[in-house]
Amino acid sequence: MGRRLGENAGRAGIFRARDLSYAAAGTLGRRDYGLTREQALANARAIVDATDLPVSADLENAFGYSPESVMETIRLAAAAGLAGCSTEDAAGGTEPYDLSLATERLAAVQAARALPFPFVLTARAENYTRGRANLDDTIRRLQAYEKAGADVLFAPGLPDLASIRTVCAAVSKPVNVVGSMQDGKLSVAELAAAGVKRISLAAAFYRAAMTGLRDAAREVHEKGTFSFAARTMSSPEFNEFMQS
Repeated sequence: MGRRLGENAGRAGIFRARDLSYAAAGTLGRRDYGLTREQALANARAIVDATDLPVSADLENAFGYSPESVMETIRLAAAAGLAGCSTEDAAGGTEPYDLSLATERLAAVQAARALPFPFVLTARAENYTRGRANLDDTIRRLQAYEKAGADVLFAPGLPDLASIRTVCAAVSKPVNVVGSMQDGKLSVAELAAAGVKRISLAAAFYRAAMTGLRDAAREVHEKGTFSFAARTMSSPEFNEFMQS
């Protein structure tokens, strides 16, 4: 499946990165931001070993406050086989860092440039995920991160296509958005026309899978029936799917 997604992304001019944080924590029975750096990188290595596609990981705020800790996380990410990662300008559920600190933390780009292979560093402006719906400040942050050397810019939670278009027009580096925003009403074609160069899905696939699991469990528990089984892949279909 990963290979087909990569080929389709290439035809659409969009690079889709595998990312981990929310879903990876969920597989261990934890909430988002519940992983240690070692656990996140172990999960990244497992994904890297399973595909020949370049893998970019969501590494939260790079599991550290200081620029030095961010650089160390990038070095460890590269050693795990990652071709890129994102770093957020906030920790856990806190408000975004002061812009001067957030920009200083992107000195980590030095660690990325020192690697013997291209490493894509994505800088995230977390305003809209932290209750700070300020488009002007978000753009200021992204412009500062671009100047600091980030390869890709990302402001998760932008509310609509107009704001996405405004962000894309305000910077020259590729902009990433979450394709499943607005309940999936936006298409690849619409996002590309707005200037988006990369699309990620955050935890959308994971939440879709968990929604199916929840609904199936509720049916068994509340109704004592098993009709959900008719909507699932058969064992031969599943085996073929996993081998494709």
